[in-house]
Amino acid sequence: MLSVLEDYALESEADIALKLAEDFRHRRIEKNLTREEMAQMAGIAVSNLVRFEQKGLISLKNLIALAMTLGYSSEINNLFATPKYTTMEELTQIRKNANKKKVYKKS
Repeated sequence: MLSVLEDYALESEADIALKLAEDFRHRRIEKNLTREEMAQMAGIAVSNLVRFEQKGLISLKNLIALAMTLGYSSEINNLFATPKYTTMEELTQIRKNANKKKVYKKS
């Protein structure tokens, strides 16, 4: 039960970044790849990979390269593909704005 609650306890960007880095590290190790091998396969500097795994810091470009290298292209490509809502009013607004290209604020 606590493990389920831990998934919802991520409150800050730093917490999410560290969890993402931890999950990445597990996937890398499962594939029996060293940091050097992974960095070379992804075409990024080893220092960037180390910083990501230790501190959760990485550029979007490098994160995409790592995701693609591990076969997570569709997951990262579809990150914002599905609208999220928490209330019926929000869902109604999402549907209303579905074909809009810009947001204009009323004066």
